[in-house]
Amino acid sequence: MGDISSQNNGIALFKGKMIRRTLFNKEWWFSVIDVVEALTDSVNPRDYWYKMKIRLKDEEKVELSTICLQLKLEASDGKKYETDCADTEGIFRIIQSIPSPKAEPFKRWLAKVGYERVQEIENPELATKRTKLLYKLKGYPEDWIEKRMRGIAVREELTDEWQKRGAQEEKDYEILTAEISKATFGVTPAEYKKLKGLKKHNLRDHMDDFELILTMLGERTTTEIHRTKDTKGVPRLKDDARVGGQIAGTTRKQIERKIGRPIVSGKNFLKIKN
Repeated sequence: MGDISSQNNGIALFKGKMIRRTLFNKEWWFSVIDVVEALTDSVNPRDYWYKMKIRLKDEEKVELSTICLQLKLEASDGKKYETDCADTEGIFRIIQSIPSPKAEPFKRWLAKVGYERVQEIENPELATKRTKLLYKLKGYPEDWIEKRMRGIAVREELTDEWQKRGAQEEKDYEILTAEISKATFGVTPAEYKKLKGLKKHNLRDHMDDFELILTMLGERTTTEIHRTKDTKGVPRLKDDARVGGQIAGTTRKQIERKIGRPIVSGKNFLKIKN
């Protein structure tokens, strides 16, 4: 049973099927459409879910939509859309209404994933260990993994500051991140993904050492500027992000002059696996 979970891109695997998920109130919330597809092999899981809600409402007076929330999940085009999601308890209720021989194995898998999340809240180091293992299984070397993990910590520190200082919406985070990226690399994350030929993949998972280090430098510098100036509000946070990125951008240009090649590249650290 595939049960390796990614903490970075919000995807877990059940027997090769991708189940998108997101953290909400410290709990995993899973894409209902992905669960339906994994259990039914339906060619149109969205339609299956739609008809299932109508059937249960008519036959059993059960309103399944009441146990779901519309949360933003990344789609195959790389953009995030509001999607029907349910927590572990809600998914168990939905599974009860799906006649599938895969239901029991999925229940066991789901319980394991939920239990791992409880463990991670009690001991955050477990989440880090599982993420390291995931990267190792994908073929990344230890030295790259250490940089990537440090980058995750730097990023979390920055987003914590943004939240405390007035950036609440996902769109705010995208705007601020793009500001740092443009000043550091000369391109936004979306443009960088296009350059590397990435769609659903995580951009940072395909960066080399220099790209990861410069990303960390821009984000760590931005965090320190926020704290030093006690910046509040998205417009001013955006100004700080630009300055933090410019510092990393200046470093990038100096490195490029010395090594005689551009750091911004269409190359991927590992070969893309679809």
